[in-house]
Amino acid sequence: MKKNLINKLAMAVALSVSLTATAHAVTLKLSHVRPQATAIDMDAKQFAEDVKAATDGKVKVKIYAASALGDYTVVQERVGLGAVDMAVQPPASSVDKRFQIVYMPYLVKTWDDAQKVFAKGSSMRQTVAELYDAQNIHVLGAWPVYFGGVSLNKEIENAADPTVNKGAKLRVPPIKTFQMTADNIGFIGSPLPFSEAFTAVQTGVVDGVMGSGAEGYYASFRDVTKSYLPINTHFEMWYLIINKDVFAEMNDDQRTQLEIAADKFEATRWENARGDQTKNEKLLEKSGATIVPVSEAQIEAHAKIVREKVWPEIINDIGAEWAQGVLDKALN
Repeated sequence: MKKNLINKLAMAVALSVSLTATAHAVTLKLSHVRPQATAIDMDAKQFAEDVKAATDGKVKVKIYAASALGDYTVVQERVGLGAVDMAVQPPASSVDKRFQIVYMPYLVKTWDDAQKVFAKGSSMRQTVAELYDAQNIHVLGAWPVYFGGVSLNKEIENAADPTVNKGAKLRVPPIKTFQMTADNIGFIGSPLPFSEAFTAVQTGVVDGVMGSGAEGYYASFRDVTKSYLPINTHFEMWYLIINKDVFAEMNDDQRTQLEIAADKFEATRWENARGDQTKNEKLLEKSGATIVPVSEAQIEAHAKIVREKVWPEIINDIGAEWAQGVLDKALN
């Protein structure tokens, strides 16, 4: 009798372990905004392979490229709700306007400064993690993208002079920071979702795009980019995010392996991002775009105007005390 009881208990434990293992097997949907075979798509696929290998196939990541699950603003909300498991994309300020802090134009001017301000362990990363956390989202890592510029579907005289009224309308992300930047350096900002941007340029609703950089313009706008203005409008970081509940439901080892893969995903990109930006500017040129020469003095002129006219209003808009505190920590 005692032996039978022990056997039954052993079988029950084995069954429990089996059921637990089965419960931890999961396929995660990961969204990003670029077409297939672009740099982020390839890095996301490598991340998926690393996760699968490290978890013996228990955790799989299925990639949805080109905003197949919705515009990034919508996807962020869906990640918070658990309708989409993961994403790697720009932060959206539609739910919390404080996300505008990461888009402060001319916050950094060099790659070394960008890595100091935005990399893992920085005060800015902690701020971003806290903002996402309030939306039921956990930050696993990040993907440094580029310094931003302006894509134009025509050539404009004195395009690199921020004091000239160019009379050109630019699609900007629906974030106040970008619209104000465009309006103060001689353009007219027109907020539109990313998913509508190409058609807007193609049909002449706008004359170009602000909010991206050479990588983004080559990936999604090269057919309507006649000239590219590399004025370093902002430094763009995309964040690798996951729904907090989905993350919590994994076992400790799976969470650890996911974070290890995310660290590799980010570190590899920091190594490649600078060269990738140069490569994409050359690709834009090969596809027929004119790369407008921009001097350091002209970038400084843009930065001076934007910091004087845009920063104070954005800081006040998102909460002066909070925003100034974040910036002071990030830049000191």
